Amino acid sequence: MIPPAVPAALHPLVAAFLTDRDGVRAALRRYGSPLHLVFPQVFTANLAALRAVLDAGGVRHRICYAHKVNRSVTFVRTAEQAGISVDVASAQELRSALDAGFRGDRIEVTGPKGAAVLGAALTAGATVNVDNLWELDTLAELAPPGRAVQVLLRVSGFLGSSPSRFGIDLADITTAMDLLVRHRDRLRLSGFAFHLDTAATTERVNAVGDCLELIERAYEHGLAPTVLDIGGGLRQVFTADAAGYDAYDHALRAGLLGRGPAMHWGNNTFGYHVAEGMVHGGPVFHKYANTEPAAAILAELLAAPLPGHGGRALGTVLTDNLLELWLEPGKAMVDHAGITVAQVEFVKQAGNGATLVHLDLSRDTVTAADQEVLIDPIVLGDNARSDPAGVYFAGRLCLERDLITQRQVRVERLPSPGDPVVFANTAAYHMDLSAAQASMHPVPMKVAVLQRDNQFAVCPDADYRPGDQ
Repeated sequence: MIPPAVPAALHPLVAAFLTDRDGVRAALRRYGSPLHLVFPQVFTANLAALRAVLDAGGVRHRICYAHKVNRSVTFVRTAEQAGISVDVASAQELRSALDAGFRGDRIEVTGPKGAAVLGAALTAGATVNVDNLWELDTLAELAPPGRAVQVLLRVSGFLGSSPSRFGIDLADITTAMDLLVRHRDRLRLSGFAFHLDTAATTERVNAVGDCLELIERAYEHGLAPTVLDIGGGLRQVFTADAAGYDAYDHALRAGLLGRGPAMHWGNNTFGYHVAEGMVHGGPVFHKYANTEPAAAILAELLAAPLPGHGGRALGTVLTDNLLELWLEPGKAMVDHAGITVAQVEFVKQAGNGATLVHLDLSRDTVTAADQEVLIDPIVLGDNARSDPAGVYFAGRLCLERDLITQRQVRVERLPSPGDPVVFANTAAYHMDLSAAQASMHPVPMKVAVLQRDNQFAVCPDADYRPGDQ
């Protein structure tokens, strides 16, 4: 049995680029394989979609591009040129933002921070999203009197939300406020922040309600916060066929039970637990089932009724209370704005009868952490004949675990050595989170792709300038 197809969703601009097979091969010849390609015009389109939702709701807002999602210079320069802010989570990201032209008043420093990062944030004049009481106390020691640093308090411990290692627990907020009051000349509370490990609107609405209560408490302390920061976590759309995703998931589970052909390599169950003739639990690739774009999720959140506020929509409550909404989108900003291309080295049959297509890259160049990507790679072969087959894509490391796909993937024909293989939508974390450098393999080069007058131009990521658009 040949596995069901799970086609990748592609932005029209990316799809147009891939139709030029000669252009793709030329880029590989010029810059090497594997190759990461980033599309700043798709980034700009994603930003426009989020801005349209916020503007339609009349919500005062600040969008802070989450730099950690990708190291690309192209993306951070595009964000700066667009006039938005940037969220950085290390001293290196802070330097990248400054080099791209961001001033301190458009930089927010998030994540757990040591004294060195706090000092760099102070020097840059950035807003600090404080993760814990130690950070707040250290900021009070480091900040010069009379030049108060802008701070957000990141809050956690919301009822109904999973425990988090980040943020100040609700039970400790009074201590934080007391610190702010004692150090008014060094610390200025801009507002409250949270970042939930979920895109569920219900949990976000609950967190917003708790933060609005904290704003009231802050007023009682003589503080004057005006910002509510809801973090990031807006979803991506990976698959172009939700029914195909469901069909593959069904076939995979049947194979795990022995009720159909095995779609898995070895003992990999992809997070499922098989017991008593049943498949239990959820898969590690659950996020690939989403079909709702980030802008729609944001619109749903702003329209959600806020408990305790007469059923008024969240966006309306923020506007009525003269609050500014901050967001830290990363994945949503680079959704469909990056692909990774690698060449086929050879095709072989394994001892178990499986067909292995070996590529010149490793699994963790295109797969974040222990996730299995449930969208199919795209083979750009020159042969137009169709002879579908089920294959596993294998990596170049001398490790048994270096299977790029540990599930069987449908291809419309067996590829040949030298054929380009495209991994779609890799810009969010996949490119940079854990790129393998074992066996002295270099990190794949990153190249910006720009469309002008229906023609595509490419340049090294570091050389891209937004004015080129």
